Amino acid sequence: MCRSKKSTDAIQPTSSNSKRRSFSSSFQTPKSLKPASSFSDPSPSTTSTTNDLASSSSNFYFNSSSYSLSTQTSNTLSSLRASLPENPHIYDFSLISSATTNFLSKRFSSSSSSSSWLCHLHGQQVVIIRRKLRRSIELDDLVHKLSVICRSHHSSLIKLLGASLSGNFVYLVYEYVKGPNLGDCLRNPKNPSFTPLSSWISRMQIAIDIAHGLDYIHHCSGLETSFTHNHIKVTSIIVAEDSLTAKICHFGTAEICGEVSKEEGSRSLGRTDSKVMKIEGTRGYMAPELQFNGLVTQKCDVYAFGVVVLELLSGEEALKFMFDEGDGGYKRMSVIDTAREAAAGGSGGVRRWVDRRLKDSFPVEVAEKMVLVALECLEEDPERRPEMKKVVGKVSKLYLKSKNWADNIGLPTDISVSMAPR
Repeated sequence: MCRSKKSTDAIQPTSSNSKRRSFSSSFQTPKSLKPASSFSDPSPSTTSTTNDLASSSSNFYFNSSSYSLSTQTSNTLSSLRASLPENPHIYDFSLISSATTNFLSKRFSSSSSSSSWLCHLHGQQVVIIRRKLRRSIELDDLVHKLSVICRSHHSSLIKLLGASLSGNFVYLVYEYVKGPNLGDCLRNPKNPSFTPLSSWISRMQIAIDIAHGLDYIHHCSGLETSFTHNHIKVTSIIVAEDSLTAKICHFGTAEICGEVSKEEGSRSLGRTDSKVMKIEGTRGYMAPELQFNGLVTQKCDVYAFGVVVLELLSGEEALKFMFDEGDGGYKRMSVIDTAREAAAGGSGGVRRWVDRRLKDSFPVEVAEKMVLVALECLEEDPERRPEMKKVVGKVSKLYLKSKNWADNIGLPTDISVSMAPR
């Protein structure tokens, strides 16, 4: 159980106040602003009354300049304070309960492993996600992990604001980004023939956003640490309504909930261990080694990224079952299998496989290479899968080629599209 709100005082950094004091004290009166006595008399024959008037006016100039400097200092401090990253919160559980009306409010989303609510905390619209802890976590350990995760800033990540503990559950508070998830964008339940991602360049934009975000998670530039996401799939990627850019959800969930252990990195779990281990994942996105031994690694994220790219290119689900009229049963259909068949057929095979809603308006050579990049991420052997740094390099080059292709044929690359079904 999380402690009272006083526990937040213990984790607030004290350096910010001291920085503000030193920042304020470092402001000194400029040398150009001298006191009244230093002003020279323009005429030696000036009377004492004129001198008094001159002295008074120069004092007024100095005081008004000091006031202007004080105002400037105050404005600078305000802008500095606004630019500082928000400290992570250890929310009191009563606050979480109150914001969700004791968890009776309509759920924002729900799955077998988590539930979420859209609500307000401290005047800010947020999403609260409840997940069960895989391993128990102490408050001090939670504070340490939050202090690292909440310092992460990337345009392709939805920011974690804080968390709360209660029993075997952790409540993660994320900022709210308006927009549908990538799955709904690709397969609109109300109108399957419509998609806001109706151009090739919009889909390449989503691909490069996800690649950059996942690379940041794996290497966390500037934080001298690395993470594993473990929940990469189309439903955990939000397409921002205002910009049609991708935002990855649930960053930090695997670390805080105990799904990833640093000790596991140096050992392999045997098949016997899997009998007592609950393996969580989504069909179609789980790497073979994850299904076999439950070991979560960054290469599992690379595998899931490959699946998402194939969905993005084809518009098809990662895994589905189709009714076979021949034998009266259901046939398993995987986007990985269809992509391999398309790649084997060369440019013609890829052209027929790519989402028909793009209406053949895409560079076939780039599409073929994107399929090969995705299939490279889907290698059975995790050692043969590339790291995200290498993937980002390849996708970036293909994105630039796509931009050049769009420019050459005169397609607009910065249009806005309504998310509403037609």
